[in-house]
Amino acid sequence: MNDWTAFGRVDADGTVYVKTAEGDRVVGSWQAGTPEEGLAHFARRFADLVTEVDLIEARLKSGAADAAHSLTSVKRIRASLDEAHVVGDIDGLAARLDRLTTVADEKAGEARAAREAARGEALARKTALVEEAETIAAESTGWKSAGDRLKEILDEWKTIRGVDKKTDGELWKRFAAARDGFTRRRGAHFATLDGQRKQAQTAKEELVKEAEGLADSTEWSSTANRLKDLMNEWKAAPRAAKEAEQRLWERFRAAQDAFFTRRSEVFSARDAEYKGNLDRKQAILTEIEALDVDADPRGAQNKLRDAQAAWHDAGRVPREATASLDRRWRAAEERIRVAMDSAWRKTTPQDNPLLRQMREQVAEAEQRLARAQAAGDTRRIKEAELALSSKRQFLALAEQAN
Repeated sequence: MNDWTAFGRVDADGTVYVKTAEGDRVVGSWQAGTPEEGLAHFARRFADLVTEVDLIEARLKSGAADAAHSLTSVKRIRASLDEAHVVGDIDGLAARLDRLTTVADEKAGEARAAREAARGEALARKTALVEEAETIAAESTGWKSAGDRLKEILDEWKTIRGVDKKTDGELWKRFAAARDGFTRRRGAHFATLDGQRKQAQTAKEELVKEAEGLADSTEWSSTANRLKDLMNEWKAAPRAAKEAEQRLWERFRAAQDAFFTRRSEVFSARDAEYKGNLDRKQAILTEIEALDVDADPRGAQNKLRDAQAAWHDAGRVPREATASLDRRWRAAEERIRVAMDSAWRKTTPQDNPLLRQMREQVAEAEQRLARAQAAGDTRRIKEAELALSSKRQFLALAEQAN
């Protein structure tokens, strides 16, 4: 595309020609600029054709394209070359398209062969499924697994495509007949099971006895898991006679209810105890957080030590409150530690009214935070924490300046 004159020319009157092996052919007229610009314009049209051919060829080579569709596109472009309003190597592109036609035709044939092979494979799969269903219908005595397998065969059958309608209909008739035959044979089998219901009753009586023996257990976790296992065994066991089944079920369910009701009562009492422990720990924290650590850091440290024993004696709290309490406790400890460090490093500061006022503001902010935490108000806690942090920063700067 750098030397347009190799494949075209523009006459003095603006007529544009493309050069081919059969001679020059008029492809248009150019009046808008120089001849070179005109040739470049028609050359870009040719480049667009080449780009389209490149794309078709690349998709054919990668296998991403439908060969029949590509063949149609190649033939369309090839047929348009004789009248295409472009400037470029028309003859070279035509030869290339002829080669692509052969390639696309070969790949289309391969695709047809693949479709035929797929149809053959689909026929073989459906035939195998029918033969398996006929074997199940004639021989299987594993009623549940055989019934499940017939459902799986039906599901797989629905996914197979490509068998011609007539053959597919004949195979379906064979499958349906096999499935119906199995259903009749299974029905006849279960019609003879009345004599076996006594055995099912005995098995369920054993489950009931074990469940009743566990009703008074205090091994909450292991017993709950075992009762769940017994429930699964109950569901998997055959049904006894209707009256016996109902009677045994009521005993079995009553034993389970007795255990889980007691467990619920114990857990509720424990939750109430944990709630009381939480209230005690929050009260301890409120007292510690209210200490004026700057005025008497040593006294605050002593009170913290006394509070530690009460804190541990208060016992466990609800799991969801543990993290929040621990953060508050650590913050209180850190506050007192910082005050003690400051007291060791500094002499007693001069009684500065501004510092006293700022300390009072910090103490008030701490009390607001404690009240918000005690109320459990998330929004107020966040606001109080931000206010306290800001006041502490200003106080620290003022104390350094002092």
